[in-house]
Amino acid sequence: MTGRGKVLAWLLFDYANTSFSVMMVTFVFPLYFKNVICMGDPSGDALWGAAVSVSMLLVALVSPVLGAASDLSGRRKRFLFSFTLLSVVATALLSLSGPGTAVMAVVLFVLANMGFEGGLVFYDAYLKEITSEKSIGRLSGYGYAMGYLGALSILLLLRPLLEGGVTAVNQANIQLSFLLSAGFFALFATPLFLVLRDSGKQKGPALSLAGVMRSVREVQTTIAHIRSFPDLSRFLLAYFFYNDAILTVIAFASIYAQNTLHFTSGELIVFFMTVQTTAILGSVLFGFVTDRIGPKRTIVITLFIWFAVILLGIVGEGKDLFMATGMLAGMSMGSSQAASRSMMARLTPRAHLAEFFGFYDGTFGKASAIAGPLVFGLVSAGAGSQKAALGSLLLFFTAGLLLMTRVRSESSMAGGSASDAADSR
Repeated sequence: MTGRGKVLAWLLFDYANTSFSVMMVTFVFPLYFKNVICMGDPSGDALWGAAVSVSMLLVALVSPVLGAASDLSGRRKRFLFSFTLLSVVATALLSLSGPGTAVMAVVLFVLANMGFEGGLVFYDAYLKEITSEKSIGRLSGYGYAMGYLGALSILLLLRPLLEGGVTAVNQANIQLSFLLSAGFFALFATPLFLVLRDSGKQKGPALSLAGVMRSVREVQTTIAHIRSFPDLSRFLLAYFFYNDAILTVIAFASIYAQNTLHFTSGELIVFFMTVQTTAILGSVLFGFVTDRIGPKRTIVITLFIWFAVILLGIVGEGKDLFMATGMLAGMSMGSSQAASRSMMARLTPRAHLAEFFGFYDGTFGKASAIAGPLVFGLVSAGAGSQKAALGSLLLFFTAGLLLMTRVRSESSMAGGSASDAADSR
């Protein structure tokens, strides 16, 4: 298979899995969970936030160990397949959820989101293997653009089922949409498993007790190793905070738009389609910007855009203003995540790709999504104001920005400290 074929298969996986994100994390399932499963009870915000946080906590605990096991066994694709299958099956089973099935729905969502988020650890680790160092930012941007194109595609495909509203009256159509989303994910993820190959396979099982113990020791070594990369350490801590806020916005966007601004189902569909469109543009545009000015400067620019998004969301009242704010959020969402992935790839030693990405996508990526949704849900339920909850995210973005300004380098050498690199952008 040619290099272009591998890149296309890799991009199609992003096209596939973002359909899960928009349907099950951002738009339809959050509304279905609160309006239908929890029957509109205000406690639904807190329960939803807890479900997102628990799934992220579990991924944060297992990702570094499994990332190390992937590197040691040379079977990254097998781990990615297992997590993808878990997400697809659990998403399909969520089509059976309905009023009074909150416990079952939470368990299935936690499993589905674990599969989705956990798989990203192994998926992102392929980035450095299929492109050159100078093109990482561009390809990372293309990946996010393909993901948002997948989200836009699934919304267009399922629009006839969703226009009746995310309500008990339209329950059968919503349940069918979950089943179709699972099929969409499986279909377009398949080329990656047919095209990409694992390198340096070792004999024996991919995962065993001895292998897990060895992986734990590897993780302990990695923690010590990361501490010798001061700029990598600072970046991961900054990412911990600002990614928390971004993922919280994603998790509560539909609930906020409907409950606070009273968007209809039709307006929500148009809103999220618009957001995905601007996210595509942001991912591609800032992919070039990242390669031009460096990931650090790009991330700082996008964080200032996020400040504007949050402030406009708090003070804004009309639907038109919120629609414009959503477009701005889409632009910054794709660009900040693509630039972050690019920066991590540049800072990561090639010999520890999956293991270091286990910390990026797992410990720091997923653990960062524990506090934000939980705080947002608790503030919303306690204060009775989703705007107050939205304001709490400014603290996370501020912490991320301050830490990001202390990252002095954007390049790393596999055998030395990142602070030794010449590039200080």
